[in-house]
Amino acid sequence: MGSKRTCLLITYSPEIVDGVPLYVSSNCLPVKASKYEPAGHSFHAVALKLRGLDEKEDTETDDRSVSSDDKSQDFSAGSDNFSSKGKKKSGSGSQQQDHYALLGLGNLRFLATEDQIRKSYRDMALKHHPDKQAALLLHETTEAAKQAKKDEIESHFKAIQEAYEVLMDPTKRRIFDSTDEFDDDIPTDCAPQDFFKVFGPAFMRNGRWSVTQPIPSLGDDATPVVDVDQFYNFWYNFKSWREFPHEDEYDLEQAESREHKRWMERQNAKIQEKAKKVEYTRVRNLVDNAYRKDPRI
Repeated sequence: MGSKRTCLLITYSPEIVDGVPLYVSSNCLPVKASKYEPAGHSFHAVALKLRGLDEKEDTETDDRSVSSDDKSQDFSAGSDNFSSKGKKKSGSGSQQQDHYALLGLGNLRFLATEDQIRKSYRDMALKHHPDKQAALLLHETTEAAKQAKKDEIESHFKAIQEAYEVLMDPTKRRIFDSTDEFDDDIPTDCAPQDFFKVFGPAFMRNGRWSVTQPIPSLGDDATPVVDVDQFYNFWYNFKSWREFPHEDEYDLEQAESREHKRWMERQNAKIQEKAKKVEYTRVRNLVDNAYRKDPRI
């Protein structure tokens, strides 16, 4: 035999006779989930927005970031002084040394492996060590000339050591490789019979920046459609490791405090973000131009 329990309605109130519930209504309609998906230009707009590359929101984002930075800077009293401290070689006029040439790897450059860098460094360090070059001082007739030659030998040896340190550090090497001479031009048009001659080298040249290696080949007229689709899928989702060092960037090692370092990082990030958006657009134009002219599509 079941037991009985006394239950109170959610709207129960002693003032309500017999516990009759109250009914409340409003003109608010239930929210309906949209079943539509973006396509065409809308799809590309959404894709760019998800990657943080929506041009329409650039100005709004910049304004919001500026205002938020102003609010979050508890060191605002000293932030004006930060702008004049820690710049990287700005206005110094000094030329960056060629690390690959110093190690005898000028013919390989970014293709040089770590083993090749180590071997070349050992050879160059042994050959140009100041103790090995001491005999050159005997050819100088004056003490001033000997001292100048000694300084030159020591400076060259230090440059070799610096080259080795940079090229063996993945982050520093990427930054240096990004400053190496590179042809950013992309083809825009060509005759159908010249498509592979024009766009093939362009893709191979830009493929050096790809995080994923090796990159797929553009192929030829006989390439299967499946491989062609995979090629364009790769390039439409291209991820680059290219860095964009700028003379107005700040050297984090010169930061005077933790707040100063964070301020430097924010300023550098703004410069890098703008440069990477330009690079993304450049590569995207290359892929779009090729897709539009590809005779296999």
